[in-house]
Amino acid sequence: MKLALKSNKQFVLLFFIFLSTLAFGFSKTEKHDTKDGGQINTKEEVEAYIIHHIKDSHDFSLFSYTDSEGVRKHFGFPLPVIINTSKGIVTFMSSEFHHNDDGHVIVEKDGLKFAKIHSKIYELDADAASVSFDEEHHPTNAHKVLDFSITKSVVGILLVGLLLLWWFSSLARQYKTKQIPTGFARVLEPLVLYVRDEIARPNIGEKHYRRFTGYLLTVFFFIWVLNLLGLTPLGFNVTGQLAVTACLAVFTLIIYTVSGTKGYWMHMIWMPGVPVLIRPVLAVIELAGAFLIKPFSLLVRLFANISAGHIVVMSLIAIMFVLKESLGVVGATGLSLVLSFFITLIEVLVAFLQAYIFTMLSALFIGMAVDDHAH
Repeated sequence: MKLALKSNKQFVLLFFIFLSTLAFGFSKTEKHDTKDGGQINTKEEVEAYIIHHIKDSHDFSLFSYTDSEGVRKHFGFPLPVIINTSKGIVTFMSSEFHHNDDGHVIVEKDGLKFAKIHSKIYELDADAASVSFDEEHHPTNAHKVLDFSITKSVVGILLVGLLLLWWFSSLARQYKTKQIPTGFARVLEPLVLYVRDEIARPNIGEKHYRRFTGYLLTVFFFIWVLNLLGLTPLGFNVTGQLAVTACLAVFTLIIYTVSGTKGYWMHMIWMPGVPVLIRPVLAVIELAGAFLIKPFSLLVRLFANISAGHIVVMSLIAIMFVLKESLGVVGATGLSLVLSFFITLIEVLVAFLQAYIFTMLSALFIGMAVDDHAH
């Protein structure tokens, strides 16, 4: 057992060393024709940069700068591109694409041609030498492919998954040996007890709460740590991706749908105590609430709040660039730092609050499904 635990820790350590090595070993250059060397100064450029930042990415960029010759250099590491094409699965590294999505660099693999347009990968027609667009800037000689790539958000999910596995394995081992938690486990223990005693137990009930506490703990810490990671300079925005929040909402939907008791479904489909003519109408409303409104409220609330937080923070930071002419460099920079500092403190609170709300609502929906519904 001790040997296995030691091996797990060594694996996690090697994983971080591997990422760090790649980060310093991969760089790309990009030549800009503009006089400012690709720097972002105008309001339009700031808005485009913020929208690009909160999106997912096929590579992991740590930082960028423009040298004295006007060459834009990007430092980070590439990620695997895995796509399902007309000829099956094709894989290659994202470094084969130009850093700028609007460059439309064509990558040829296995006799096929690919281009990345607005962060989406397209497969070009066999006779296409370049990407053609219509009046609305939609490609006319290319079509989307099914993308299974290891993107930046996937890296964040894997990273947080390893961290949670490491932390809670250590906490569980200390409980198993009946020791008082030490180290970082002492930080986790009160949070675990809080989720169990303040979220799971009151919303699900004494009879069933133990069955679902593991899921609620996983969801709570997964969302919370990812929210905090999104406030770091690494630039993660995992919980600000609609696909991620939708997946979490679907997990909750599956759990309370499968765990629903007979009384739960009877109250939903043929509600007792109301006139018979009204029961079909209520059944439609209840079914829509269970399968559409509840999961939709879960996914949209988390996605909207986290994305809005990132947009606000980056907008306040951009004040130093947009208003430097009217307020001066010192004034614009000072205003930007003060406002972004205070909004970041609020975002730390929001990171916990959104994890709490998602977990609490999940527990509430599960509790409604497993309740005995006895009159």
